Amino acid sequence: MSHVPLSTPCTEADLPIDASGRIYHLQITPEQLAPDILLVGDPGRAEFIARTFLHDLEVEQEHRGLVTATGISCATGDRATIISPGRTTVATSGMGTPSLEIVLNELVALNEIDFSTRAQKATFPRLHVIRVGTSGGLQASTRLGTSIITTYAVGMDNTGLFYETPCPDQTCARLEQELAEMVKNAANASSRFRGKIHPYVSRAEPAVVRALTQAAKKLGVAARTGLTVSNSGFFAPQGRDISRLRPSTPDLDRMFSQFDPGLGGQRVENMEMEASFLLHFLGGLGHWGGAICPVIANRRDNTFDHEYLAAVESATKTALLALATLRSLRPDSLRP
Repeated sequence: MSHVPLSTPCTEADLPIDASGRIYHLQITPEQLAPDILLVGDPGRAEFIARTFLHDLEVEQEHRGLVTATGISCATGDRATIISPGRTTVATSGMGTPSLEIVLNELVALNEIDFSTRAQKATFPRLHVIRVGTSGGLQASTRLGTSIITTYAVGMDNTGLFYETPCPDQTCARLEQELAEMVKNAANASSRFRGKIHPYVSRAEPAVVRALTQAAKKLGVAARTGLTVSNSGFFAPQGRDISRLRPSTPDLDRMFSQFDPGLGGQRVENMEMEASFLLHFLGGLGHWGGAICPVIANRRDNTFDHEYLAAVESATKTALLALATLRSLRPDSLRP
């Protein structure tokens, strides 16, 4: 990790805090954040999770379309029950890594910064953050409704490039080189942007991957592990061609579906818009991140799951059970 402790307190301009001690965008106080966090893109989904899977709510705040709620987690299923309910926060990340960057920074600041002095705390809890989202499946063999548990994320956005942290392992370094060449070769030869898209690769915390995999098995949730591509948008950045402006890099979805990452049979399973930065940012800081995203569209078959909310609910139960398992692995505290 390349992070360093903050040497001076954050200024008011760098870290806006209102007169009630609430952080600017999320509008909650440090005391209202739990170290176990579910992140979802849709504010309506955050409200649904809070009211369905949390009880004894301490806070349910909405500001700028960002819903944040903290309460005690509870989830039951036909085949398993969470035995150790715990304090959990569910938060809206918004669509895409630019919005997620704001939310993640504020969650980490709420956890690590003393708001009375604006200085770095000497110790703080390790955050466990799991994204529960929706995604497009890239493999024809992946059935609609299957939850994809991310092992590595390919960042086709550029948000992660503004945060310096080394590759967590040699797989990330290798994939970055291979994918940069692949994306360059796939671009139109005449494109002014050919060679300017450089993917970065981030890794889900292996313990989170294991916890999610085990939770899905216990709950009987259809799931598979694999690589996730995080794109900077929904249409051309994901290979969709519906505009009169042609994509600079056509058929991105098909290109990634055919790529072999050389990871024991894993494939690039899905596309979405947030996992890359989530794993890059949290991993660089020593917090634990993961992602579980049901496939609600299959790009090879051109099919869409109109009843996808059931799959999202199953993924939410899986994430909550994984967080319950991970609590026993949390150290007493982290140091910056």
